[in-house]
Amino acid sequence: MSERTLQTPLTKENASSLRAGDYVYINGVIYTARDAAHKRMYEAIQSGAGLPFELKNNIIYYMGPSPAREGRVIGSAGPTTSSRMDKYTPLLLDLGLTGMIGKGKRSPEVLEAIRRNHGVYFAAVGGAGAILSKCIVSSRVIAYEDLGTEAVRELQVKNFPVIVVADDQGNNLYETAIAQYAVN
Repeated sequence: MSERTLQTPLTKENASSLRAGDYVYINGVIYTARDAAHKRMYEAIQSGAGLPFELKNNIIYYMGPSPAREGRVIGSAGPTTSSRMDKYTPLLLDLGLTGMIGKGKRSPEVLEAIRRNHGVYFAAVGGAGAILSKCIVSSRVIAYEDLGTEAVRELQVKNFPVIVVADDQGNNLYETAIAQYAVN
């Protein structure tokens, strides 16, 4: 395990250098999208329409913020359960997405797509949305505004803390951590 600071865009080379268990601080632009936004992006791809942002070398954060309090750029910004996006994720990875941030386990199909595409799956701490929001410097809706908190947002982040859960070598922290602490 190591501690790293990464600047976006996240190239496949940088993603490939990460290993499950690494602590990472992300700086730069990331995008938010949850269930409804993923469904719309999937439908846009299927119909040949454009996407609201370039997938290549980008990171999607599975998050829908609460309303911003006065003087803040965003409200609580904790991760949502990643498995709800699993049916859309392999295609997005195949089209160039490099990283995802969420919480919880991923399907075997997503883990295979991460390996195949030299991607990475990060986890953010669930329940720490208020703290995570302090790492968000700016937030603006760029697509699907009618979805409210599920609209696609472009976030500028500074030292956004995540941990690598799944890397492109097939390592999965949710499996190795369980094995490490299993009682014989």
